[in-house]
Amino acid sequence: MKLVIVAVGQRQPAWVNDAVADYLARFPADFDVRLVEVKAEARSGQAVERTLVAEGQRLQAAVAQATVVVALDEHGKDWTTVQFAEQLQKWRARSERVAFVIGGPDGLDPDFKRAAAMRVRLSSLTLPHALARVLLAEQLYRAWSILAHHPYHRA
Repeated sequence: MKLVIVAVGQRQPAWVNDAVADYLARFPADFDVRLVEVKAEARSGQAVERTLVAEGQRLQAAVAQATVVVALDEHGKDWTTVQFAEQLQKWRARSERVAFVIGGPDGLDPDFKRAAAMRVRLSSLTLPHALARVLLAEQLYRAWSILAHHPYHRA
C-alpha cells in the first residue's frame, strides 16, 4: 500500500520532524508511508483567498499520483481509530494510492476540499498543523497495527 501525507509548510520544529520520522520508520516495506512537504505561500500583503489558491495548486501537483485524496478538515468525517483502520483496509484491498492533505495556517482552498474524495477530521479540538502531522502519522501506524494484529493497539 502506498500512502502519502502532504502538508503545507517546510520548516517544522525538530520534535515534529523526529516524531513523524519515528512513526514512518515503523511501517513494514509493503506499507509505504511518506511525508511530502509543500511550500507555504507568503502571508504578508495578500488576501487569504489568494494564499489558499496558491497553496492549493502546489498541493494538487503533490497529490497528482494519488487515487484517493483525503483532505483533513475540521468539518470532515469523525472516525474512530477502528473505523479509520477499516477504511484503510478497503483502500488497500483496491490497491489505491491515498494522499492525506494537511493545509497551512489558513486551512485548505475550498475548491481543493470540494475536489477531494473525502474530508476527515482528526479531532474536534483545534490542532496546530505541526501536531496534526504527528497525530496523523501515529494514527496511520495505529490503524496498520490493528490490521496486522500487532500489539501496539490495545483496545
